[in-house]
Amino acid sequence: MPEEVRAAKRINSEGERIIEKAQEEAERIVGRAQEQAAFLIDERGLTQQAEAESRRIIAEAQSDADDVRRGADEYAVSVLVGLEGEVVKTLQSIKKGIDLLDERRTDEQPPGDALLDDGLDAEDQFDDDAEEDASLPVRR
Repeated sequence: MPEEVRAAKRINSEGERIIEKAQEEAERIVGRAQEQAAFLIDERGLTQQAEAESRRIIAEAQSDADDVRRGADEYAVSVLVGLEGEVVKTLQSIKKGIDLLDERRTDEQPPGDALLDDGLDAEDQFDDDAEEDASLPVRR
């Protein structure tokens, strides 16, 4: 066999070997790219799932907070309404007491008792200073 034919065969087999090696390398690169793509797709899917779950958790927490706030407001209103009722009862009792004391004082005052210069008795003059400082009016 002539040397040129052997060299051609050797070159041909070397070319085939290089092509095979290139194909193997191409397959390896494609395989890694597919693995990387699958990983990124999975990672993106996990990220999207995590974001969706975080939105769900936040919405649930907001709803729970709104429920707690509504409950607290309702409780506060009921306590304040009860307190208002007690204050009204107390004010009514105070007014009745003042009216009773006014009646007693009127019944006990002898007719013809002299009034002081401004038309008030001594006790009323003394109470005038205290009445000016009081936040609630005092009936006389």
